Amino acid sequence: MSAGPNHDVGEDSTGGCPMNRRRFLQTLGFGAAASAATLAPANVGAALGATTTAQRGLPTGFGRMFPNLPTFATASPALTAALLDMGKPGGILDAKDDLSAGPVALLIDPALNVNNRNNPTQTAGTTFVGQFLAHDVTFDIGSKLDLPSDPALATNGRTPQVDLESLYGAGPMLSSHLYLSTDRAKFKVESGGLFEDLPRGSDMGTIIADPRNDENVVLSGMQAAFLKFHNNIVDHLRGKKGPRPGDFEAARRLATRHYQWMLVHEYLPQIVGQALVDDILVNGRRFYRPKGGTTIPVEFQSAAFRFGHSQVRPSYRANMAGNADGTPLFGLIFDPDNNQGSDDPDDFVGGFRGARRFIGWQTFFDFGDGEVKPNKRIDTKLSTPLFNLPPSTIATRDLPVVLPQRTLLRHVTWSIPSGQDIADVMGVPVLGAADFPELAGYGLGLESRTPLFYYVLKEAEVMQDGLRLGPVGGRIVAEVLLGLLSMDDSSYLNARPRWRPTLPTRTGAVTGDFKMADILTFAGVDPTSRGQ
Repeated sequence: MSAGPNHDVGEDSTGGCPMNRRRFLQTLGFGAAASAATLAPANVGAALGATTTAQRGLPTGFGRMFPNLPTFATASPALTAALLDMGKPGGILDAKDDLSAGPVALLIDPALNVNNRNNPTQTAGTTFVGQFLAHDVTFDIGSKLDLPSDPALATNGRTPQVDLESLYGAGPMLSSHLYLSTDRAKFKVESGGLFEDLPRGSDMGTIIADPRNDENVVLSGMQAAFLKFHNNIVDHLRGKKGPRPGDFEAARRLATRHYQWMLVHEYLPQIVGQALVDDILVNGRRFYRPKGGTTIPVEFQSAAFRFGHSQVRPSYRANMAGNADGTPLFGLIFDPDNNQGSDDPDDFVGGFRGARRFIGWQTFFDFGDGEVKPNKRIDTKLSTPLFNLPPSTIATRDLPVVLPQRTLLRHVTWSIPSGQDIADVMGVPVLGAADFPELAGYGLGLESRTPLFYYVLKEAEVMQDGLRLGPVGGRIVAEVLLGLLSMDDSSYLNARPRWRPTLPTRTGAVTGDFKMADILTFAGVDPTSRGQ
């Protein structure tokens, strides 16, 4: 879910009041007939509780990583029909999970994981780190599915920097509704009954900088954990001295650098391999070289970085003892049938508060207790719940509600090159038509000029057994993410390349390293701190 669908919970720009999903969309002008021209970037940024790239003097559009390559196919009704068929429920991308078996069996029964294989090299939380990161660097505002457009004319509602803007918004002065009125250096954090929850209004609308981070319970929990991570850094820096000028800026800088370190030294090696990370850090970028400012290439935003959709499990164990009887809470990631008329649905869609709706992170990251669960492999099988998204997870509320169909139609929107053409330019092994027999029947040559998203998934499946990205997907993802850091004057890679983490890890010692489990431990949401 690394670059998941747009979302639609937001803030009222006039007073920071939370809004429900429908009113948020109406405020921004989203709807079936909305276009990029409908949306004023400044208004969107205010409604999101954050500055837009335009307000910060940065490029507002997206760009291209391979501007000289042709589109994978010419837009036509036949192409649209083929892409919809590729991504349809029960189609070639559907893992066809047996949802009737229930969320527990889907998680633990090996027989139910044969067609949707587990990835023993990654933990279940890797998916949500990717989604959190995607929301930090990109928010496509107003582009239309299946309508060819110029990426440079589209608006990115996020800064093209790995800077935790989706957490901090515009800071305590301009996004004051995100921060404590009694201590502007700290975020508001509320309780869901037992443990932390995002700040919410009476309609359960979130008071956070990017409302997409309330799409599902795991992502909501991660956003809340980062809020607490920052607040605890403030306390750590103050020690016994109490509040001082500059507390917020110092804490933000330290939180952001530890987050960036985790991405470079833990997340990226997991998904692209350490050798590729080292190669780019030592030898530089070969293909991501934006001109005229830092922009997000559509080959990354709408194709390669959506590989995370294949990592999503159909079900998860949210925690070890969340139910009223002290038993673990299991649920499907999405199940629209469970969302009707309930304030505490049985699936893990966001936008609800309940005492049981918290995340026990030992399921998602390795705390050394043997409880962590695996991710799904990067391959051409996506979990079945992604083929029937709850409407609340789609900001524009337009059709289709099938995630892979939406991703494939974006290839038409941006005229994205084929995976084969990119592989050829990169000088890496090219998958041939024999690798895509399932696409030959459309009669459009898609087996030889394949949509990049599908190519990246098949490449990982064929070349890496689904354990990590292949050479095309890995190179695009790694070059863009490392490039964003290297082009940002404030990132640790640019400003202080010899910097090492200074916060204590989950062992209590400062080791010069920092992983996601250490972020959660410092935030006080780890299993030991919860007593679970």
